[in-house]
Amino acid sequence: MCATPYAVPPPVGKDRRVLRAVLRWAAAVVVFAVAGGGTAYGVAQMKRSDVPGLATASDGRWEYPEITRPPLPSGSPGPFAGGNRANAHFADLRALVLPAPKGAEADASLRGTDGWLPAKSFLAQYADADDRKELGQKLTDDGLRHIAARGWTTPDGTHTRIYLLQFDSAVVADELFSTDLTSFDTPVYALDGAPDTVYDGAVNQGTLADNVSASAYTEEKPSGAEDVRQAYLKAGDTLALVVQSRKGAAKKVPFLQTVALQSQLLG
Repeated sequence: MCATPYAVPPPVGKDRRVLRAVLRWAAAVVVFAVAGGGTAYGVAQMKRSDVPGLATASDGRWEYPEITRPPLPSGSPGPFAGGNRANAHFADLRALVLPAPKGAEADASLRGTDGWLPAKSFLAQYADADDRKELGQKLTDDGLRHIAARGWTTPDGTHTRIYLLQFDSAVVADELFSTDLTSFDTPVYALDGAPDTVYDGAVNQGTLADNVSASAYTEEKPSGAEDVRQAYLKAGDTLALVVQSRKGAAKKVPFLQTVALQSQLLG
């Protein structure tokens, strides 16, 4: 076991009780760290084949249907295949949106026309009219191709909204993600009902699929009428926004689970 920078070994000949105390202290630190990281580790270890059994009474995870990526058009590479320089998703974007968990009620307002959501419906969730106008212009300038979305409400009152935005290349999506939508401590544009947010470090590379980046935020307490959690994801030519809100408190575990599974579909 490696000693911490502040752990000083007892002199030779000292009472062995001192050494045992040091070891007990170090063990307690390890147990605390494992307990604190348990949720993130559990989410990171989810496998698609295990998805139907994810719901447990102990930690509040939802029971999703089996998660499988949609088929690619004949001859098309995956988004992160060696020859796919644009990191383009050739699968139908509508089939890449995470399905609703068991027992959830679908949000009909996010169905759009033939599964495509108008940009104005996506922009409507932002609180400030000037922000909506500015972001709408950026999406136009960056050549937004499609928006696919899905939403649902679970029996405990949690409302989930997922939006996928596809662009012409990963370069465009990366620029929008890293400079126009996110900053370290807060999103650039505030969502309706979440004026003040802080960075949520629970969503990190350990909880995401390979090739997917994310920046997540949770509402500062006390929250408003609903507690809001949100995460922006980037995967090649596609950006995702996952939002969960709930009266009282938006629970951490189903939010991490939902973000992780959506990243698997995009990664």
